[in-house]
Amino acid sequence: MARGTARAGAEILAWWAGLTAVWTVLISQADTLELATGAGAALLAATAARGARRAAAR
Repeated sequence: MARGTARAGAEILAWWAGLTAVWTVLISQADTLELATGAGAALLAATAARGARRAAAR
């Protein structure tokens, strides 16, 4: 069970890092509030992406 949790965490972390990088590239001026908003939105999107991938695999 711990191995599955670690894999899930690693997958969400990978999605989050990629989506945060895309957000950072697309914004014109990076201030703290925009970076925090983008990181939060990327976390939600990463969780949704993992759920969608798991649903498609079934």
